[in-house]
Amino acid sequence: MGLLTALEGGYGDRGDALVVDGRRMSWEELLGAASAVARRAAGAPALAVLARPSLETVVAVVGGLLAGVPVVPLPPDSGPKERAHILRDSGATLLAAPVGETAEDVEVLPVDPAARAARPAGEPPADATAFVLYTSGTTGAPKGAVIPYGAVAADLDALAGAWRWTAEDTLVHGLPLFHVHGLVLGVLGALRTGSRLVHTGRPTPGGYAAARGSLYFGVPTVWSRLAADEDAARELASARLLVSGSAPLPVPVFERLAALTGHAPIERYGMTETLITVSTRADGERRPGSVGVPVEGVRTRLVGEDGGALPADGESVGELQVSGPTLFRGYLNRPEASAEAWTADGWFRTGDVAVIGADGFHRIVGRASVDLIKSGGYRIGAGEVEAALRDHPAVADAAVVGAPDADLGQTVVAYVIPDGPVSGDELTAFVAERLSVHKRPRRVVLVPELPRNAMGKVLKKQLLDLG
Repeated sequence: MGLLTALEGGYGDRGDALVVDGRRMSWEELLGAASAVARRAAGAPALAVLARPSLETVVAVVGGLLAGVPVVPLPPDSGPKERAHILRDSGATLLAAPVGETAEDVEVLPVDPAARAARPAGEPPADATAFVLYTSGTTGAPKGAVIPYGAVAADLDALAGAWRWTAEDTLVHGLPLFHVHGLVLGVLGALRTGSRLVHTGRPTPGGYAAARGSLYFGVPTVWSRLAADEDAARELASARLLVSGSAPLPVPVFERLAALTGHAPIERYGMTETLITVSTRADGERRPGSVGVPVEGVRTRLVGEDGGALPADGESVGELQVSGPTLFRGYLNRPEASAEAWTADGWFRTGDVAVIGADGFHRIVGRASVDLIKSGGYRIGAGEVEAALRDHPAVADAAVVGAPDADLGQTVVAYVIPDGPVSGDELTAFVAERLSVHKRPRRVVLVPELPRNAMGKVLKKQLLDLG
């Protein structure tokens, strides 16, 4: 049995099995269109996909997977610097994009949802690369996490068990299609379980309310906005599960959603490198502020600053480390970073700080580092934004932090030492032109100097006190 079991005919088919921003396809139509992409992509070292929320994106991703070619989702708002890095680092020689799209830096593979071809023979092995997903680190350019087919299959099967996710469900979400939550869970999860998928284009309260789904995915920003729209929220009362992830769900939002919809949200935890490793259960307790227990096949542990194991006593705080079949294989072209990601005995270092209770429930306390910002469900590396700001001729230095934000979870704030006339709006636009738009600073504070320690390191925890 392959990764995309819905395309093998075992779940039947319907004309609206896949709906993206109002456009519909059956699984059979998706298979035919994706097979046409696979025929053209076969043999390429990697297939970049312009990952807009569209049928073309789904067709292209499935086509790359059918061809056994590593799929590299490209954020549609990538600036030229970020785009060039991803294409160069991944080795992608083709960019799958809608018919009529052009590109100067890579050959375009036109994606036509109306095209049809026979499915390629054979299945990629479990250890073959399914995706190279670029994730922001704390410094430098994004790193490509190499995700094998077997890890995707293991994770989706574990989540299907945890959430009682079946072909009887209709999954609804409006999340971006270039990261784990929106693409791997939100598209391949439907193709794995056979559930109908409705992607709303954008994750608006009205779109979610009108979709009439049984299973909904969202990030805290989405749920916060939905909870503020009482009429839309009440329309979700007929759903079976509301799932939140990518960042901690504020307790007031959890409680308001539960009051308006009658459903306490499912919270889960994971990373690009590990996929989803911990979750509350469809048939279990859903505790505000907790992400539940490890999914099937995954083990977790807490480690103290001295490297020793910490007890699961509900009080001890340590770095969360994980192991299991859902983990990535390493960072593409980054042997040193890959080696640093694992302990000597084979556990992945998440860099997140957590508490585990005696009952196994996990609570994520925060980042071990202050340099990874989670804003609106996105992971944003402060170092990447700082580097973009420093490219501006009127910037002498810059430091970026995440400030608490009721809507986004965290908002990107930049503290800049100017070296000439410059405004905050100008610097925000400057970053948005070079990186993904969601990485731009929402606030820029011009300062004469940055607080530093004796070694010259910026004391980021003091920055927010500057205003």
